[in-house]
Amino acid sequence: MKRLAFLLIFIVILGIGSYLYFKEGTLPVNPKEPQSKIFVISRGESLQSIAKNLVNEDLIRNKIVFYLVVKQKGIDKKIQAGDFRLSTAMNVYEIADSLTRGTLDVWVTVIEGLRKEEIAQVISQNLGIPEVEFSKYGKEGYLFPDTYLIPREATAESVVQILESNFENKFDSILQQKARSKGLSSVETVIIASLVEREARLDEDRPLVTSVILNRLKAGMKLDIDATVQYALGYQSGERTWWKKDLTFEDLKIDSPYNTYANPGLPPAPISNPGLAAIEAVVNAPETDYLYYVSDKSGKLHFATTLEEHNENVRKYLQ
Repeated sequence: MKRLAFLLIFIVILGIGSYLYFKEGTLPVNPKEPQSKIFVISRGESLQSIAKNLVNEDLIRNKIVFYLVVKQKGIDKKIQAGDFRLSTAMNVYEIADSLTRGTLDVWVTVIEGLRKEEIAQVISQNLGIPEVEFSKYGKEGYLFPDTYLIPREATAESVVQILESNFENKFDSILQQKARSKGLSSVETVIIASLVEREARLDEDRPLVTSVILNRLKAGMKLDIDATVQYALGYQSGERTWWKKDLTFEDLKIDSPYNTYANPGLPPAPISNPGLAAIEAVVNAPETDYLYYVSDKSGKLHFATTLEEHNENVRKYLQ
Protein backbone atom coordinates (compact mmCIF):
# COMPACT_ATOMS: atom_id res chain seq x y z
CA MET A 1 0.00 0.00 0.00
CA LYS A 2 2.85 2.33 0.87
CA ARG A 3 4.56 1.53 -2.45
CA LEU A 4 1.39 2.40 -4.37
CA ALA A 5 1.01 5.68 -2.49
CA PHE A 6 4.65 6.51 -3.13
CA LEU A 7 4.24 5.74 -6.82
CA LEU A 8 1.15 7.94 -7.08
CA ILE A 9 2.93 10.80 -5.32
CA PHE A 10 5.92 10.36 -7.65
CA ILE A 11 3.66 10.45 -10.74
CA VAL A 12 1.90 13.58 -9.47
CA ILE A 13 5.21 15.32 -8.76
CA LEU A 14 6.59 14.25 -12.14
CA GLY A 15 3.47 15.52 -13.88
CA ILE A 16 3.56 18.87 -12.09
CA GLY A 17 7.29 19.20 -12.77
CA SER A 18 6.83 18.41 -16.46
CA TYR A 19 3.96 20.89 -16.70
CA LEU A 20 6.01 23.64 -15.03
CA TYR A 21 9.03 22.79 -17.22
CA PHE A 22 6.91 23.00 -20.36
CA LYS A 23 5.02 26.11 -19.20
CA GLU A 24 8.23 27.96 -18.34
CA GLY A 25 9.71 27.01 -21.70
CA THR A 26 6.82 28.60 -23.59
CA LEU A 27 7.18 32.01 -21.92
CA PRO A 28 8.78 35.01 -23.65
CA VAL A 29 12.48 35.49 -23.00
CA ASN A 30 12.18 39.18 -22.11
CA PRO A 31 8.64 40.63 -22.14
CA LYS A 32 9.52 43.72 -20.07
CA GLU A 33 12.37 45.00 -22.26
CA PRO A 34 11.60 43.50 -25.67
CA GLN A 35 14.19 43.46 -28.42
CA SER A 36 13.45 42.97 -32.11
CA LYS A 37 15.80 40.67 -34.03
CA ILE A 38 16.12 39.35 -37.57
CA PHE A 39 16.23 35.56 -37.48
CA VAL A 40 17.38 33.69 -40.60
CA ILE A 41 16.41 30.15 -41.59
CA SER A 42 18.51 28.59 -44.32
CA ARG A 43 16.94 26.51 -47.05
CA GLY A 44 16.73 22.87 -45.95
CA GLU A 45 17.66 23.65 -42.34
CA SER A 46 16.47 21.04 -39.84
CA LEU A 47 14.00 21.74 -37.03
CA GLN A 48 16.68 20.83 -34.48
CA SER A 49 19.05 23.40 -35.96
CA ILE A 50 16.34 26.07 -36.00
CA ALA A 51 15.54 25.42 -32.32
CA LYS A 52 19.22 25.57 -31.36
CA ASN A 53 19.69 28.87 -33.21
CA LEU A 54 16.60 30.37 -31.57
CA VAL A 55 18.08 29.59 -28.17
CA ASN A 56 21.47 31.01 -29.20
CA GLU A 57 19.76 34.22 -30.32
CA ASP A 58 17.89 34.43 -26.98
CA LEU A 59 14.53 34.26 -28.73
CA ILE A 60 13.22 31.19 -26.89
CA ARG A 61 13.95 29.70 -23.48
CA ASN A 62 14.03 26.01 -24.29
CA LYS A 63 14.72 24.24 -27.59
CA ILE A 64 13.01 21.03 -26.46
CA VAL A 65 9.80 22.89 -25.63
CA PHE A 66 9.94 24.68 -28.99
CA TYR A 67 10.37 21.34 -30.75
CA LEU A 68 7.41 19.87 -28.87
CA VAL A 69 5.20 22.89 -29.62
CA VAL A 70 5.98 22.72 -33.33
CA LYS A 71 5.20 19.00 -33.41
CA GLN A 72 2.05 19.53 -31.32
CA LYS A 73 0.79 22.14 -33.77
CA GLY A 74 1.80 20.01 -36.76
CA ILE A 75 3.61 22.89 -38.45
CA ASP A 76 7.12 21.42 -38.79
CA LYS A 77 6.63 21.05 -42.57
CA LYS A 78 5.23 24.58 -42.86
CA ILE A 79 8.25 26.43 -41.50
CA GLN A 80 9.68 28.56 -44.29
CA ALA A 81 13.23 29.41 -45.28
CA GLY A 82 13.98 33.10 -45.14
CA ASP A 83 14.39 35.78 -42.52
CA PHE A 84 11.89 36.83 -39.89
CA ARG A 85 11.51 39.77 -37.57
CA LEU A 86 11.03 38.25 -34.11
CA SER A 87 10.82 39.79 -30.66
CA THR A 88 12.01 38.64 -27.24
CA ALA A 89 8.49 39.54 -26.04
CA MET A 90 6.95 36.77 -28.18
CA ASN A 91 6.09 33.45 -26.56
CA VAL A 92 7.09 30.18 -28.18
CA TYR A 93 3.67 29.70 -29.82
CA GLU A 94 3.87 33.12 -31.49
CA ILE A 95 7.40 32.48 -32.68
CA ALA A 96 6.50 29.07 -34.08
CA ASP A 97 3.53 30.53 -35.98
CA SER A 98 5.63 33.43 -37.27
CA LEU A 99 8.11 31.04 -38.85
CA THR A 100 5.37 29.61 -41.07
CA ARG A 101 4.52 32.92 -42.73
CA GLY A 102 5.65 36.42 -43.43
CA THR A 103 9.32 36.02 -44.32
CA LEU A 104 10.99 39.36 -44.97
CA ASP A 105 13.30 37.86 -47.59
CA VAL A 106 13.11 34.83 -49.85
CA TRP A 107 15.82 32.27 -50.59
CA VAL A 108 16.40 32.01 -54.34
CA THR A 109 18.90 29.67 -56.00
CA VAL A 110 20.24 30.41 -59.47
CA ILE A 111 22.20 27.45 -60.87
CA GLU A 112 25.16 27.67 -63.22
CA GLY A 113 24.75 27.78 -66.99
CA LEU A 114 21.25 29.22 -67.28
CA ARG A 115 20.54 31.88 -69.86
CA LYS A 116 18.92 35.14 -68.86
CA GLU A 117 15.39 34.02 -69.72
CA GLU A 118 15.72 30.92 -67.54
CA ILE A 119 16.88 33.00 -64.60
CA ALA A 120 13.91 35.30 -65.22
CA GLN A 121 11.65 32.25 -64.79
CA VAL A 122 13.31 31.37 -61.47
CA ILE A 123 12.95 34.93 -60.20
CA SER A 124 9.33 35.10 -61.34
CA GLN A 125 8.44 31.82 -59.62
CA ASN A 126 10.01 32.89 -56.32
CA LEU A 127 9.30 36.63 -56.21
CA GLY A 128 6.42 37.15 -58.63
CA ILE A 129 8.43 39.54 -60.80
CA PRO A 130 7.32 39.35 -64.46
CA GLU A 131 9.88 37.53 -66.60
CA VAL A 132 9.86 40.25 -69.25
CA GLU A 133 10.60 42.86 -66.60
CA PHE A 134 13.62 40.97 -65.27
CA SER A 135 14.91 40.24 -68.78
CA LYS A 136 14.73 43.93 -69.59
CA TYR A 137 17.37 44.72 -66.96
CA GLY A 138 19.43 41.52 -66.88
CA LYS A 139 22.69 41.31 -68.82
CA GLU A 140 23.62 37.88 -70.14
CA GLY A 141 26.73 36.45 -68.54
CA TYR A 142 26.77 38.71 -65.49
CA LEU A 143 23.85 37.29 -63.47
CA PHE A 144 26.00 35.32 -61.07
CA PRO A 145 24.74 31.84 -60.11
CA ASP A 146 24.43 31.50 -56.34
CA THR A 147 21.91 31.17 -53.50
CA TYR A 148 20.51 34.54 -52.49
CA LEU A 149 18.33 35.92 -49.72
CA ILE A 150 16.32 38.50 -51.65
CA PRO A 151 13.83 40.98 -50.16
CA ARG A 152 10.28 39.84 -50.92
CA GLU A 153 9.36 43.29 -52.23
CA ALA A 154 12.44 43.63 -54.46
CA THR A 155 12.04 45.07 -57.96
CA ALA A 156 13.40 43.49 -61.12
CA GLU A 157 16.10 46.13 -61.32
CA SER A 158 17.21 45.62 -57.71
CA VAL A 159 17.38 41.82 -58.12
CA VAL A 160 19.56 42.25 -61.20
CA GLN A 161 21.80 44.58 -59.21
CA ILE A 162 22.17 41.96 -56.46
CA LEU A 163 23.22 39.28 -58.95
CA GLU A 164 25.55 41.58 -60.88
CA SER A 165 27.18 42.91 -57.70
CA ASN A 166 27.90 39.33 -56.68
CA PHE A 167 29.49 38.75 -60.08
CA GLU A 168 31.74 41.77 -59.61
CA ASN A 169 32.80 40.51 -56.19
CA LYS A 170 33.57 36.99 -57.42
CA PHE A 171 35.31 37.97 -60.68
CA ASP A 172 37.79 40.02 -58.69
CA SER A 173 41.03 41.79 -59.61
CA ILE A 174 43.10 38.63 -59.06
CA LEU A 175 41.07 36.62 -61.58
CA GLN A 176 41.03 39.56 -63.99
CA GLN A 177 44.83 39.79 -63.79
CA LYS A 178 45.14 36.07 -64.51
CA ALA A 179 42.89 36.56 -67.54
CA ARG A 180 45.06 39.40 -68.82
CA SER A 181 48.13 37.21 -68.44
CA LYS A 182 46.51 34.86 -70.96
CA GLY A 183 45.80 37.75 -73.31
CA LEU A 184 42.09 37.79 -72.50
CA SER A 185 39.95 40.79 -71.70
CA SER A 186 37.30 40.54 -68.98
CA VAL A 187 34.57 40.34 -71.62
CA GLU A 188 36.36 37.57 -73.52
CA THR A 189 36.85 35.67 -70.27
CA VAL A 190 33.14 35.78 -69.46
CA ILE A 191 32.18 34.73 -73.00
CA ILE A 192 34.55 31.75 -72.91
CA ALA A 193 33.38 30.83 -69.40
CA SER A 194 29.78 30.85 -70.64
CA LEU A 195 30.75 28.40 -73.39
CA VAL A 196 32.67 26.18 -70.96
CA GLU A 197 29.73 26.17 -68.53
CA ARG A 198 27.43 24.75 -71.19
CA GLU A 199 29.93 22.34 -72.75
CA ALA A 200 31.57 20.69 -69.72
CA ARG A 201 29.62 18.90 -67.00
CA LEU A 202 32.65 17.77 -64.97
CA ASP A 203 35.06 20.06 -63.14
CA GLU A 204 38.13 18.31 -64.53
CA ASP A 205 36.94 18.85 -68.11
CA ARG A 206 36.45 22.61 -67.88
CA PRO A 207 40.10 23.72 -68.09
CA LEU A 208 40.67 21.36 -71.03
CA VAL A 209 37.62 22.69 -72.89
CA THR A 210 39.07 26.17 -72.38
CA SER A 211 42.39 25.03 -73.84
CA VAL A 212 40.58 23.69 -76.92
CA ILE A 213 38.76 26.99 -77.39
CA LEU A 214 41.96 29.02 -77.03
CA ASN A 215 43.88 26.71 -79.37
CA ARG A 216 41.19 26.90 -82.05
CA LEU A 217 41.02 30.68 -81.77
CA LYS A 218 44.80 30.90 -82.11
CA ALA A 219 44.74 28.61 -85.16
CA GLY A 220 41.94 30.62 -86.80
CA MET A 221 39.57 27.63 -86.66
CA LYS A 222 35.85 27.97 -86.11
CA LEU A 223 34.85 26.86 -82.60
CA ASP A 224 32.00 24.57 -83.76
CA ILE A 225 30.31 24.64 -80.35
CA ASP A 226 26.80 23.17 -80.19
CA ALA A 227 25.75 25.36 -77.27
CA THR A 228 26.12 28.51 -79.37
CA VAL A 229 23.69 27.09 -81.91
CA GLN A 230 21.29 26.12 -79.15
CA TYR A 231 21.48 29.68 -77.84
CA ALA A 232 20.79 31.09 -81.30
CA LEU A 233 17.80 28.77 -81.83
CA GLY A 234 16.14 30.02 -78.64
CA TYR A 235 13.12 28.53 -76.92
CA GLN A 236 11.88 25.14 -78.13
CA SER A 237 8.16 24.97 -77.46
CA GLY A 238 7.94 21.27 -78.26
CA GLU A 239 10.64 20.36 -75.77
CA ARG A 240 9.80 23.21 -73.39
CA THR A 241 13.44 24.15 -73.08
CA TRP A 242 15.77 26.95 -74.14
CA TRP A 243 18.42 24.40 -75.17
CA LYS A 244 17.43 22.13 -78.06
CA LYS A 245 18.55 18.59 -77.31
CA ASP A 246 19.30 17.10 -80.73
CA LEU A 247 20.70 19.51 -83.30
CA THR A 248 20.23 18.84 -87.00
CA PHE A 249 22.52 19.79 -89.90
CA GLU A 250 19.98 22.47 -90.77
CA ASP A 251 20.27 23.87 -87.24
CA LEU A 252 24.03 24.24 -87.72
CA LYS A 253 23.36 26.57 -90.65
CA ILE A 254 21.27 29.06 -88.69
CA ASP A 255 22.04 32.64 -89.66
CA SER A 256 23.17 34.13 -86.37
CA PRO A 257 26.33 35.85 -85.09
CA TYR A 258 26.20 33.32 -82.22
CA ASN A 259 26.56 30.34 -84.58
CA THR A 260 30.19 29.28 -84.16
CA TYR A 261 29.76 26.67 -86.89
CA ALA A 262 29.21 29.49 -89.38
CA ASN A 263 31.31 32.29 -87.89
CA PRO A 264 34.96 32.29 -86.77
CA GLY A 265 35.95 33.65 -83.38
CA LEU A 266 33.94 34.04 -80.22
CA PRO A 267 30.22 34.81 -80.22
CA PRO A 268 29.48 38.52 -79.69
CA ALA A 269 28.37 38.05 -76.06
CA PRO A 270 28.01 35.32 -73.42
CA ILE A 271 25.49 32.55 -74.08
CA SER A 272 24.86 31.69 -70.43
CA ASN A 273 25.67 32.85 -66.93
CA PRO A 274 28.78 31.02 -65.74
CA GLY A 275 29.68 30.22 -62.17
CA LEU A 276 32.99 30.77 -60.43
CA ALA A 277 34.35 27.32 -61.33
CA ALA A 278 33.92 28.01 -65.05
CA ILE A 279 35.58 31.42 -64.77
CA GLU A 280 38.49 29.92 -62.80
CA ALA A 281 38.79 27.17 -65.41
CA VAL A 282 39.30 29.82 -68.07
CA VAL A 283 41.95 31.85 -66.25
CA ASN A 284 43.76 28.71 -65.01
CA ALA A 285 43.54 26.69 -68.22
CA PRO A 286 46.63 24.60 -68.99
CA GLU A 287 48.50 24.76 -72.29
CA THR A 288 47.65 21.73 -74.41
CA ASP A 289 47.67 20.70 -78.07
CA TYR A 290 43.99 19.68 -77.97
CA LEU A 291 41.79 20.90 -80.79
CA TYR A 292 38.77 18.60 -80.45
CA TYR A 293 36.57 16.97 -77.83
CA VAL A 294 33.54 14.72 -77.78
CA SER A 295 31.20 13.78 -74.95
CA ASP A 296 30.30 10.21 -74.08
CA LYS A 297 26.90 9.18 -72.76
CA SER A 298 27.87 9.94 -69.16
CA GLY A 299 28.93 13.49 -70.01
CA LYS A 300 32.67 12.80 -69.74
CA LEU A 301 34.65 14.58 -72.45
CA HIS A 302 37.39 12.93 -74.50
CA PHE A 303 40.01 15.15 -76.10
CA ALA A 304 42.10 14.83 -79.24
CA THR A 305 44.87 16.74 -80.98
CA THR A 306 44.17 15.59 -84.54
CA LEU A 307 41.05 15.07 -86.60
CA GLU A 308 41.92 11.40 -86.96
CA GLU A 309 42.04 10.97 -83.17
CA HIS A 310 38.81 12.90 -82.82
CA ASN A 311 37.03 10.73 -85.39
CA GLU A 312 38.24 7.66 -83.52
CA ASN A 313 36.79 9.09 -80.28
CA VAL A 314 33.50 9.77 -82.07
CA ARG A 315 33.41 6.18 -83.29
CA LYS A 316 34.33 4.85 -79.84
CA TYR A 317 31.99 6.95 -77.68
CA LEU A 318 29.06 7.92 -79.89
CA GLN A 319 28.45 4.92 -82.10
